[in-house]
Amino acid sequence: MQARGPLCVGIDPHPGLLGQWGLSDDVEGLARFCDTVVEALADRVAVLKPQSAFFERFGSAGVAVLERVIAQCREAGALTIVDAKRGDIGSTMAAYAQAYAGAGSALAGDAVTVSPFLGFESLRPLLTLAAETGRGVFVLALTSNPEGGEVQHARASDGRTVAQTIIDAVAVENAGATPLGSVGVVVGATVAGPGREHDFSKLNGPLLAPGIGAQGATAADLQAVFGAALADVLPSSSREVLGAGPGLDGLRAAADRTLEAVSAALAG
Repeated sequence: MQARGPLCVGIDPHPGLLGQWGLSDDVEGLARFCDTVVEALADRVAVLKPQSAFFERFGSAGVAVLERVIAQCREAGALTIVDAKRGDIGSTMAAYAQAYAGAGSALAGDAVTVSPFLGFESLRPLLTLAAETGRGVFVLALTSNPEGGEVQHARASDGRTVAQTIIDAVAVENAGATPLGSVGVVVGATVAGPGREHDFSKLNGPLLAPGIGAQGATAADLQAVFGAALADVLPSSSREVLGAGPGLDGLRAAADRTLEAVSAALAG
């Protein structure tokens, strides 16, 4: 972020976007889409975030494209967050950990997104392995979809929201780390509103903020959601940037515009 600016661009090759780009909705179209995004952005944005589901829908051939994207981004100097949102228990969670954080795994980016809603401690196998292999974990806390509030804004027995209990659990993982811990939270830029304030003061970790652009949030919403934690926020935009393709210049210009807007918001 210091070298390239505070922006994460999602790689979300959904069918509508492939069609918008004039590409076929198959593995060939998927590969051409990803090659274009990587060529346009991997040497200039800080982070790229491939959404695993859009690769998995094509089976093993699509997963192979995801593996190639991770490798290409690494070669170009961009960090990758594999947006897999995995969450399970016991040996199954340990297997996910090997896939997304294991040394030598082709699916292991620099970080992975996970769901804590089977209980935060269910993530322990991944948290442990990621720490050993030098990778990051982003834990869902306040997602940008409106349905998420049914669970995330519910109150625990001590009065905290479920989201705040997750934020606080992550803070424990990051305690004492400098300059930041390697466990972050996902907090949508769309979640601002009365009664939705949350305390990030002890998090000591990065905040991944999706929802800029097509999901309705603006760069200015970042200030309302994150307040004093703005310095640790990584805004994420997907369709706002990808919709400017398939030309390389269009993608780069859209990324530059988004970066300028979020940089200004984060600067206060």
